[in-house]
Amino acid sequence: MSKLAVILLTLLGIGGCQHQASLTHIAPAETSVSQPSPASMQLQQLIDQDWQLKLARYPYLAERQGVANAAARLVDMSSTALADYQAQQLAMLNALNNLDSASLSHQDKINAQILTYQLQDSTDMYRFGDHYMPITAEGGFHTSISQISDITISNEADAQAYFARLNALPTYFKQQTLWLQQGLALGITPPRVTLKGIEDTVSAYQVDVNESTYYQPFTQLPASMPAEQQAQLQQQAQQLIQDKVLPLYDDFYWFLTEQYLPQTRTSIAASDMPDGVEFYENRIKHYTTLNMTSEQVHQLGLLEVARIRAEMQAVIEELAFQGSFDDFLHFLRTDPQFYAKTPQELLKHAAYIAKQADAVLPKYFATLPRTPYGIKEVPAQIAPKYTTGRYSGASNDTEAGYYWVNTYALDKRPLYEMEALTLHEAVPGHHLQIALNQEQADLPNFRRYSYISAFGEGWGLYAEYLGIEAGFYQDPYSNFGRLTYEMWRAVRLVVDTGLHMQGWSRQQAIDYMASNTALSLHNVTTEIDRYISWPGQAVSYKIGELTIKRLRQQAQYALGDKFDIRQFHDAVLINGSVPLSILEQQVKAYIERVNQA
Repeated sequence: MSKLAVILLTLLGIGGCQHQASLTHIAPAETSVSQPSPASMQLQQLIDQDWQLKLARYPYLAERQGVANAAARLVDMSSTALADYQAQQLAMLNALNNLDSASLSHQDKINAQILTYQLQDSTDMYRFGDHYMPITAEGGFHTSISQISDITISNEADAQAYFARLNALPTYFKQQTLWLQQGLALGITPPRVTLKGIEDTVSAYQVDVNESTYYQPFTQLPASMPAEQQAQLQQQAQQLIQDKVLPLYDDFYWFLTEQYLPQTRTSIAASDMPDGVEFYENRIKHYTTLNMTSEQVHQLGLLEVARIRAEMQAVIEELAFQGSFDDFLHFLRTDPQFYAKTPQELLKHAAYIAKQADAVLPKYFATLPRTPYGIKEVPAQIAPKYTTGRYSGASNDTEAGYYWVNTYALDKRPLYEMEALTLHEAVPGHHLQIALNQEQADLPNFRRYSYISAFGEGWGLYAEYLGIEAGFYQDPYSNFGRLTYEMWRAVRLVVDTGLHMQGWSRQQAIDYMASNTALSLHNVTTEIDRYISWPGQAVSYKIGELTIKRLRQQAQYALGDKFDIRQFHDAVLINGSVPLSILEQQVKAYIERVNQA
């Protein structure tokens, strides 16, 4: 999923769609008609309480769920609101920890584990001061909040609700700016080097009112609306945006460039921040969902880098390339044959691969989502500092999910990587996994609309690997692109831990990634800055992938001729996004069921 999408979910509370159709093949792991235990009833109360708390806290999520007046509100980022929310979450966490888990059903045990995981993360991030840093290397609150403009205004009520949000923007900007100021005083800021060019993500909104993102809903008012009413609403929107919204970006640009950036920390390691060592080890455990240390992650990364490097060298030899490994990387980065000439060419190339992937899905999956997906460019406002591609899930039943392709700097977006990227972000990767998760009406909402990085990103990498069996990567350059993507994720284990715990410099991390992958230098730098400003998240990918591949090998060995790839995939996806320890239990149960059949 996308990683900015996760930030948006956290900062803005944007929820997923609410699908009513349940899955055809994937069913709940158990159906019980017995009287629920007291612990089960208490757990259900906590689940309901948590969901209601989320709906009250995040108006965007509430809006997607049809809560009245939610479309007219913004999230309250005041210190009081944030402290109250955290206090309630901590109380629920304590209640969960005191539950008699032994008396819970299988599904309730999963519910309790995942809710504990979510609440623990939220309380940990508040304790470590994440709210002091509402900006990152890729953007921040000032870019993510603009998504309120991604709406269709069908009537007067829609317009007035949107106006209410626009009127609330000054308070929202003031609250977030205050957190940035307090973060400066406490030494809790993103590293300065990662914020180079961040001001461009602000100036992208300093435009004429008619060109403003915030005005776009009024450029496509319904034809059924009387012309006089349309003109009145458009005039009101222009005045409001001109007087209240655009000045916010002018003021924030000044604050960012004149006050904030010059005082941000010059060190890059998370361990250099207050309680930084504890914070980073906490992030490792959260993002891997396992009891791993940063040193264990680092050593695993070194082993994977060595293994993949040997496979990459074999491809170079297959091509009979005359030159060193570094020479081959230079060739890939500079030869025009590997790059699209126009944004449309890159998008069409991605779309062609996506349709090929669609065609092979029935062979590998018994259960497919009803939600379709489309392909579009990464928004221009964030593209320069954004990653190569991302998946953005559907926001309601009438919309599709989207595979975002970054068309900025085309000479840095090699075509030989597009098969791996598309399989990861679209199908059988993020779209398939996330859409299926959201369509499972039998799961509680806090699980349908959640995302656990080790599972989700591990699945994305596994989807790239599955492409080998599905007939992709027939061209040696595309196969090298697949390997460079796998190497990219292995390198992350090394550089993320190296940067934050082992004293690596930014340049050392850039050089290590550049010398082991065929990623363009632009992408390498963008990625390293992302890891610096988002400690620990990057290690989740490879850990999840290795776990899924190991579990598949176990199932194939245990079942022999009884192994069915479609059943295995159902077993992996049956409970949505789960910690890896739960995934292990699911596959074990699948093996036992098949062997007993």
